[in-house]
Amino acid sequence: MLDATTRSGGTAAASPRAAAADLAVAVPTAAPALAPATGLAARCARVLLSPWSRLSLLVVLLASAAAAMLVLEPQRLLTDGWPDRLGGAAAVLAYAVAYGVCTVAFVPRPLLNLAAGALFGSQLGLAAALGGTVLGAGLAFCLGRALGQEALRPLLRGRWLRAADDQLSRHGFRSMLAARLFPGIPFAASNYCAAVSRMGLLPFLLATALGSVPNTAAYVVAGARASTPTSPAFLIALACIAVPGLAGAAVAWRKRHGLRGR
Repeated sequence: MLDATTRSGGTAAASPRAAAADLAVAVPTAAPALAPATGLAARCARVLLSPWSRLSLLVVLLASAAAAMLVLEPQRLLTDGWPDRLGGAAAVLAYAVAYGVCTVAFVPRPLLNLAAGALFGSQLGLAAALGGTVLGAGLAFCLGRALGQEALRPLLRGRWLRAADDQLSRHGFRSMLAARLFPGIPFAASNYCAAVSRMGLLPFLLATALGSVPNTAAYVVAGARASTPTSPAFLIALACIAVPGLAGAAVAWRKRHGLRGR
């Protein structure tokens, strides 16, 4: 194995041919049986993480959440009240978290706002409702962005869909602020539309927090003063709810007839 003719300082160097033979024996060859298993696992991972698989998961999650809300009946808070074991700041925080989860499950926000006012009064109820609004919008945005954006963006081919996507992507804060102030746009729909666009999360949350204040405050005050329907605060709250709703309906009716005329 050693070349006797090449020695220096009492050390012997192995010949190149012998060293190559030793390496060939020392290094084991990879087992070819593992390759098919690895390929199958990679294909399964690609299928499970594909855009349409994630969109299907989003649909299943939202449908399950909506079904759970039908079973739990959160509207019973208006009649049964808040559990006695929760009180103070803990109750407000718990309600805000429950509010956010309920909005993801398509529970109407006016109902939740009325319940917040009836349970906690005007000030604490407004804090709980706004906190729940921002939390629910953020949850819906993150779910839509992670599970639905990649599959749905290639479907934005119509002129109106492209125009809406361009508006949200370029002028996200301004567009979302207007959507929150306008009472005719559904809360959940605006959340998922923003998630499919290229709008950033921070402008989305800021616009939601600012734009939701007027409508949320009106419902919370109405819920807090529901026991005294003739009080000025209750009547003003009803006016703040009715006037924007009628204005939004009038604008939508006018736009609809304008589009028909074209």
